[in-house]
Amino acid sequence: MHYYQFNIGDYKSHTEHLSEMEDLTYRRLLDWYYLHETPIPLDLTETARQIRMRSHSDCIASVLQEYFDRTDDGWVHHRADKEIAKTGEKSEKASASAKARWNKAKDANALQTQSECNATHNTEHITQDTEHNLSISPPSGELPSCNHQGVIDLYHKHLPTLRRIEVWNETRKGYLRQRWREVADELSKTKEIQASDILGWFAEFFEHIGTSKFLTGRVNDKSGRSFVADLEWILKPSNFAKIVEGKYHGTN
Repeated sequence: MHYYQFNIGDYKSHTEHLSEMEDLTYRRLLDWYYLHETPIPLDLTETARQIRMRSHSDCIASVLQEYFDRTDDGWVHHRADKEIAKTGEKSEKASASAKARWNKAKDANALQTQSECNATHNTEHITQDTEHNLSISPPSGELPSCNHQGVIDLYHKHLPTLRRIEVWNETRKGYLRQRWREVADELSKTKEIQASDILGWFAEFFEHIGTSKFLTGRVNDKSGRSFVADLEWILKPSNFAKIVEGKYHGTN
């Protein structure tokens, strides 16, 4: 996201103890986090390079420890995640509203055309089958909104042995929105797409996961334990990329 709200008073109350350089570090880390919507790299050298503070690794380490939480995928900021998720929801609602207006305008045009046809005694009959074959696409250049339930249903259908989704919280919604957008961006490079195209991609993706003995718990590691993936783990940036690249397949 390229914009986020900044509460000056709230920020000041939580950062008054920071040095000037630590304050600059925190602001740059937040800007990078909101812009990329992904965890901050665990590699301090890479993080320093990303925020253009190569000679201040000590400040970066201190700020990350205080304001971010370390995960296997990188450093995360839970409050920022909530803001990103809320922005995504607003974007989806705005998109839905725009589509509704667009469809209403299209319906109005259709009614006008039908009236004109009636005026010229055009008696062409539209059957029920013909109506079912009509397909309304979003305006050109607009990517389809994320279909959360559609993806969850495909996950349950193609991966029935994996953990079922009981709670769909903001963090999980955010992960799916990010992956949905990545897939949509890639597919839209070659053609104008609809939500069904993206759902089709996810169906094949989940089928691909089902062929991995490691991801589905059908093989044990050296300690005799087995691992079973779930949808949240699958949708995390680094795991998602590795699955697409086939890292957990091959001989597994």
